[in-house]
Amino acid sequence: MPQLTPIDTALEQLLSSLSQVEETERLPLDDACNRVLAEDVHAGINVPGLDNSAMDGYAIAFQSLQSNSQALRVSQRIPAGTIGQELEPGTAARIFTGAALPPGADTVVIQENCERDGDYVRVLQAPSLGENVRKAGSDVSEGSLLFAAGHSLRAPDIGLLAAVGTQSVLLKRRLKVAILTTGDELARLGQPLQPGQIYNSNFYTLAAMLKGLGCEVLDCGVVADTLEATEKALLHAAENSDCIISSGGVSAGEEDHVRHALERIGTLSLWKLAIKPGKPFAFGQIGSKPFFGLPGNPVSAFVTFALLVRPSLITMSGAALAMAPPIQWPVNFDLAQNGERQEYMRVVLKTNADGQPVMHAAGSQSSGVLSAVSRADGLAVVP
Repeated sequence: MPQLTPIDTALEQLLSSLSQVEETERLPLDDACNRVLAEDVHAGINVPGLDNSAMDGYAIAFQSLQSNSQALRVSQRIPAGTIGQELEPGTAARIFTGAALPPGADTVVIQENCERDGDYVRVLQAPSLGENVRKAGSDVSEGSLLFAAGHSLRAPDIGLLAAVGTQSVLLKRRLKVAILTTGDELARLGQPLQPGQIYNSNFYTLAAMLKGLGCEVLDCGVVADTLEATEKALLHAAENSDCIISSGGVSAGEEDHVRHALERIGTLSLWKLAIKPGKPFAFGQIGSKPFFGLPGNPVSAFVTFALLVRPSLITMSGAALAMAPPIQWPVNFDLAQNGERQEYMRVVLKTNADGQPVMHAAGSQSSGVLSAVSRADGLAVVP
């Protein structure tokens, strides 16, 4: 009986054996979300470009305001997108949110603190110096580093790059990941279920998680439960992708052919983990292509992908890998003696009477109950 590998040891082994993708491509900004930068990006301009008003109100020179209820002549009107004239001493400029302050103005009094009377405005509540003014470069300064190479671009990042006028970015090539699922009992969506069959949910779970990482997915279909078919499918996947993910076929049963096929056409360097669910996880290589063999049970496939495959693919994509630290919260379920395997329970967070989060079981903890994963807010780690 092989010794079970602790998950920290397994993850370290995986990450140390993987290579990053080297190829790059330049794409327009609107095609760059969820992609990994291949070079540093610096700001070409200040944001905002000029001192501007954060509110609708009146732009003044602070030193010209002697007291509350002082009346100032309104000398000009400045909507956003226009540039005003130099502010005449002792006057105010009607200004709107986002409009550039005219030369000579350094403070904006919000309109709620003013009273307009014809061509004059009376300040009812004196502001502080610089109030309601967004200084040039206060958001982004010209030449500053926005994102380092290896950063995975999110939607707000795309907006920030647009704000400094970036039209295109140099990106790492997307990883192409092959998915093959095993089991004669699996049916494709759209087909009527025959007696003893189930729908192939694992493919859709894995494909959705891969697309969330910015990967291109190659569907290798459902592989028949024979050693010959499994070998053929694995070789095809290795020829046409950067890495291979399978679900099912890595246990020790007579119909589990993936591990044996891998040992015949490639190398098996890791098998069986000290975790629950997900013990029958395999890792190896077919030629130069990494192979991740996930268990067939849908919860086990999800958990092993989240814990092991996801950080591996992030590393391969060239992105910076940041592992979230665990958070300790109380539980309201019983913990059985866990033995030699670390358990990952599917839980939902609810607040107690004191407003503190408490973890509740998301439902049945069976490795075949995918609905508990769908309900869950996260995984509770039981050492």
